[in-house]
Amino acid sequence: MGDNIEVFQQLFTPSVQHTLDLVGIFFFAISGALLAVRKNFDVFGIAVLAEVTALGGGLFRDLVIGAVPPAAFTDLGYFLTPLLAALLVFFLHPEVERIQLGVNVFDAAGLGLFCVAGTTKAYEYGLGLTASVTLGLATAVGGGVLRDVLANEVPSLLRWDRDLYAVPALVGASTVVLCIHYDALNPATSTLAALAAFALRLLAMRYHWRAPRAWHRRSTAAEVPD
Repeated sequence: MGDNIEVFQQLFTPSVQHTLDLVGIFFFAISGALLAVRKNFDVFGIAVLAEVTALGGGLFRDLVIGAVPPAAFTDLGYFLTPLLAALLVFFLHPEVERIQLGVNVFDAAGLGLFCVAGTTKAYEYGLGLTASVTLGLATAVGGGVLRDVLANEVPSLLRWDRDLYAVPALVGASTVVLCIHYDALNPATSTLAALAAFALRLLAMRYHWRAPRAWHRRSTAAEVPD
């Protein structure tokens, strides 16, 4: 599979990778800014939550693979895109009763894009298939975890009473490495991987699919309040 890196570089030019990153950053920033509005944050809080949500996962990815300084600190577009999303939300956010729906949809879109971008970039930098999946997952969920922590919420990733969140990202990342393994990685299959993660997350929210808890669980711990 050594030739896959060369194939990857041919299929995913720097401009394509950059565009994919910016689209994912915008989607995640929208979800972070919408959550800030729901939490009644001021304009600075909206901007901070948008930046952290958008850049947190990618920053972690770049530090792990040694792509330093991280793209978030070398590309002005990475910094300005979340601010643009925050500005749009500040003036054009939906009615209060619809904000949660917007958070979920934009977060799902970012999840799909980032699990694919994180996995492919990790492999490009020489990580194995398993490590690439793991880093793709971390890229996708890292910003959301930071967002929830700053908003004083238990991260959705850790809550048993939340619909599947990490699993869709894992499916998208795993699809990418399977395509790499079978020399089928191309823009079309990458798009399908992102759409699979996005669709699975939306279906999980629609039908409330959740991961199982411990077998024969005896704990009487109460559900975490919203």
